[in-house]
Amino acid sequence: MTVEATRTAADRDARITTEDEQAVPPGRGMRFTNWAANYVDERTSMSGFVREFGRKIFPNHWSFMLGEVALYSFIVILLSGTFLTFFFQASMTEVTYEGSYAPLKGLDMSAAYASTLDISFDIRGGLLMRQIHHWAALLFVASIGLHMLRVFFTGAFRKPREINWLIGFVLFVLAMGEGFTGYSLPDDLLSGNGLRIIDGMVKGFPIVGTWMSNLLFGGEFPGTSVVGMFYSLHILLLPAVLVAALGIHLVLMVVNKHTQFAGPGRTNDNVVGVPILPVFAAKAGGFFFIIFGVLALIAATVTINPIWAYGPYDPSPVSAGTQPDWYIGFADGALRLVPPGWEFELFGFTLSLNILAPVLVIVVFLVLVAFYPFIEGWITGDQREHHMAQRPRNAPRRTAIGAAGVTFYAVMWAAASSDLIATHFKLAIEGVTHAIQLLLILGPIIAFVLAHRICIGLQKKDREIVLHGYESARIVRLPGGEYIEVHEPLSEYERWKLIDFDDYQPLMLRPNDRGRIPVMQRVRAGLSRWFFEDRISPVTNTELEAAKHGGHH
Repeated sequence: MTVEATRTAADRDARITTEDEQAVPPGRGMRFTNWAANYVDERTSMSGFVREFGRKIFPNHWSFMLGEVALYSFIVILLSGTFLTFFFQASMTEVTYEGSYAPLKGLDMSAAYASTLDISFDIRGGLLMRQIHHWAALLFVASIGLHMLRVFFTGAFRKPREINWLIGFVLFVLAMGEGFTGYSLPDDLLSGNGLRIIDGMVKGFPIVGTWMSNLLFGGEFPGTSVVGMFYSLHILLLPAVLVAALGIHLVLMVVNKHTQFAGPGRTNDNVVGVPILPVFAAKAGGFFFIIFGVLALIAATVTINPIWAYGPYDPSPVSAGTQPDWYIGFADGALRLVPPGWEFELFGFTLSLNILAPVLVIVVFLVLVAFYPFIEGWITGDQREHHMAQRPRNAPRRTAIGAAGVTFYAVMWAAASSDLIATHFKLAIEGVTHAIQLLLILGPIIAFVLAHRICIGLQKKDREIVLHGYESARIVRLPGGEYIEVHEPLSEYERWKLIDFDDYQPLMLRPNDRGRIPVMQRVRAGLSRWFFEDRISPVTNTELEAAKHGGHH
């Protein structure tokens, strides 16, 4: 067939296709969709944004799923919480319970507690929604915490993502506040004891403590307004701030791009993964329904927060086992670990260091976590942009700091269950408290040393594997009579993963314009030397070539 004949056939096929399209007009639904899309685009110019947003690439590594779990669990919280707001009464007015739960029938209680019982026993699907809401809240806080740990240990908070780390930390604190305010709403025995702890902490502040307590509770504890105030915070203020912070967090994530682990073809300017539209969006939709389904399954089969078993709040039946939800446990544990006798009289005022000291420790700990990216950036002097995630072993000091921080948090968290540890294992509460106090000091130190040495050991092992390959357990005898073990070479991806990390150097001391070295500069240089101490340099191409030559020889 000639070129002219080919062109004629192609023109004929195109003409037939056009005629067919003109003969079969699009359906009404398609015409309306096209009209609506054009109408919106002409007035907002969103097509460019959608086109640009849809091209964003998301890496496929499993660890990036943790942020999605937090987002989808928050959506479940909003959906289930909307249902609950129609039936809950945020009032501490005393009423007589006349619901269907027989053991509490005829008992005087607050309207908040009575309405929570009605949701649990008299509203169709109410108990399921309560439990979905509670489990989703626990998953929300847990997934944010794990997501932050992933970001920390991989160095994903470095420039240009310091602000996003700070926003993520604010999300974590807001999630804890949202969980605590929701936990306090039913006005049952457990939540009442938690509020009593908060009241004691507030009153521990000198001069202003009593006024702050009266403002919070509307008078002497338990007051008349705390449930209404917490309800407003729980359904209005905190969710609004959470949604705003979450939106900013997602926008910055898109603007700054995702981090990714090293591998062939992966650089700071080239992200390997799947685009948002349509691949990632389809996967995300399915993942959301999986999370929703798992939460519904857990809520339908595992009871949580059975308020009917606790009864309405009364300060007299306080017993062992009274503690807040796990994410607030570290604050309760810090209070339990203070030695006795930390109270002093000063100018006629009682200075309650048994409350002020743990509050100060917690505040300092949270501030260090929030501003750690800026602290590390100041110590290292690193102002480059980073889009490649680090393996934790390649930043041994940071990994050791993270291990020490996690241990410090875990010990305080465990201290919140000191009474349960004593009752379950038949131990003296004093002995349990002293042991946990010792762990609070020694635990982070031990965790730091062990994590640092493990990272250094893993780096040395990686270097050996890159240069010589994996041990194959196959022994070969050379012509000269020497026995050697044959090593299996690494694949390109494995070698890239083990050698693709930067070798950072400590800051150098340089005098200023006056020929002097300021004190802060000396401190910074000393911290920089400490941070990069015992570092293992990545394998160079010269060493690789020498190792290959030696292996062939």
